[in-house]
Amino acid sequence: MASFLSGSTSIQFLLFLFLSGSLLTIQSLISTDQAVKTYIIRIDSQSKPSIFPTHFHWYTSEFVSSPLQILHTYDTVFHGFSATLSPDRAASLTDNPAVLAVIEDQRRELHTTRSPQFLGLRNQRGLWSESDYGSDVIVGVFDTGIWPERRSFSDLNIGPVPSKWKGVCQTGVKFTAKNCNKKIVGARFFSKGHEAALRAPAPIGGGINETIEFMSPRDADGHGTHTASTAAGRYAFRASMEGYAAGVAKGVAPKSRLAVYKVCWKNSGCFDSDILAAFDAAVNDGVDVISISIGGGDGISSPYYLDPIAIGSYGAASRGVLVSSSAGNGGPNGMSVTNVAPWIVSVGAGTIDRNFPAEVILGDGRRLSGVSLYSGAPLVGKMYPIVYPGKSGILSASLCMENSLDPNLVRGKIVICDRGSSPRVAKGLVVKKAGGVGMVLANGISNGEGLVGDAHLLPACALGSDEGDAIKKYISSGRNPTATIDFKGLVYDITNNDYINFLCGNGYGPKLIQVITRSPVSCPVRKPKPENLNYPSIAALFSTASSEVTSKTIIRTVTNVGQPNAVYRAKIESPPLKGVTMVVKPAKLAFTEAVKKRSYVVTITADTKNLVLDNSGAVFGSISWSDGKHVVRSPIVVTQLDPL
Repeated sequence: MASFLSGSTSIQFLLFLFLSGSLLTIQSLISTDQAVKTYIIRIDSQSKPSIFPTHFHWYTSEFVSSPLQILHTYDTVFHGFSATLSPDRAASLTDNPAVLAVIEDQRRELHTTRSPQFLGLRNQRGLWSESDYGSDVIVGVFDTGIWPERRSFSDLNIGPVPSKWKGVCQTGVKFTAKNCNKKIVGARFFSKGHEAALRAPAPIGGGINETIEFMSPRDADGHGTHTASTAAGRYAFRASMEGYAAGVAKGVAPKSRLAVYKVCWKNSGCFDSDILAAFDAAVNDGVDVISISIGGGDGISSPYYLDPIAIGSYGAASRGVLVSSSAGNGGPNGMSVTNVAPWIVSVGAGTIDRNFPAEVILGDGRRLSGVSLYSGAPLVGKMYPIVYPGKSGILSASLCMENSLDPNLVRGKIVICDRGSSPRVAKGLVVKKAGGVGMVLANGISNGEGLVGDAHLLPACALGSDEGDAIKKYISSGRNPTATIDFKGLVYDITNNDYINFLCGNGYGPKLIQVITRSPVSCPVRKPKPENLNYPSIAALFSTASSEVTSKTIIRTVTNVGQPNAVYRAKIESPPLKGVTMVVKPAKLAFTEAVKKRSYVVTITADTKNLVLDNSGAVFGSISWSDGKHVVRSPIVVTQLDPL
């Protein structure tokens, strides 16, 4: 200790250490009849007494009876530590003013990935080539590790490791420093949370089975290798599945670099304390993107301040690191989605901070709104014949399965493909191979109106079930049906301040928000409305306790990314329900080269006493902004909730 302190300060510190250690030892003896658990302790770092040279010295002196109790310390996306404590001791820590939160460690499970979104990017033009296929972007993958010998991870002809990389190649069982290269720039494994769980009783206990696992970054499960190659795998020629479906396997960013963070273990899941340590390490190491296909197994989301993935993601996002997460394996039932914090790009959940609108324009003038991430050459408003192969009654043709389309039928036309049975982007490839110029992907009844934008290989737009039925009816009833696919000029953007206002509006006080943001925050004097979070969708929640006419006022801001001089006019579609009205002001938004952002206000009024909802517990409407060429549609949902 003399190397850190000297003189009277050293004596004071040693005295404090002795007294604190004695008290904590007594506390731990009192609780010997309690089974210890792992807890994550969120600390206000600014509260550290100056007598302590480091935060670790502070933690070991004031909060635990032995340094061996501490599993991880966090100081980047999160300030605090995880430790094994008795429940009584953990509860007592909440009385310490420096402790912002005490979170019991929880087991997470792996999620399956949604690979098709990565497989439909154009290799000749568009965002993929313009970004040079993710060249030198460092992707951190939180999963079960990696099998480095895979061809997807070769570093042949790759340039030097980016100078921004500060990470390490952690060695272990069957994983040496040679397993890292210029493609796999770093690898770590996090097991302390699991090792603590191994010592705990059921249902938490279980830990790592080293007879089927590697105590290293090596992947014994396969899930992590799959997600890593999906995100960043290099071109692997002559890839196949047992000889079938031979072709070229590649990830969404084949020129990117990989940083591997093994936080999940075969047959034993993933623990929050280890995941949070990986967030801390990854941001310190210099990753640009974090991919995490992990979440809760029951679909029930914790409050953000008790969710280490939400907390770690916020810390990463606030430092410019994009966090992409799976939304879960369950669904489509209610309460089946996880990782719903608005600062996470939740794959499949729609909780992203931008909308990707597109629309199908029919020959009779109707415009059907959908979504798309297509970034190649557009159809520039030209009308093409549109066909539905399923009209023949052949199921495979309706689904646009491989080799199911007759080129003589679809060549030079836009093709409607039903969703299901094969990847969405793969359907577009089938259409393109058969000579089609575009695709409309129509939801069935099981998919309803839930839409996912994909980076298609040709101009394409996904439509909900109702609009899919409408376009099929148009084809059946008209002569020479035509259509085109158009892409929009308005987007909804979002900032960190919007997230903080969202949390304030949801009743989180400054101390709870600080658990998430790390930095102290203050909420506005006037409580923000959570429904004003700048999402493309709008939700109006009315109380069932109300028995009078009630109004909700909701604000949105749009950014023009289309032609600089544009005027958009609003069109309201109110829910088909008596007693619900909607008004938008202003009804016109004018943009110029200098003015790219405009705000509007939607007022939704409901007679809550006589409000009758459908079987879904809600009614739906929309607001559409049109400049005469583009239509940007935002869905509106009206529902009632019991007061808490």
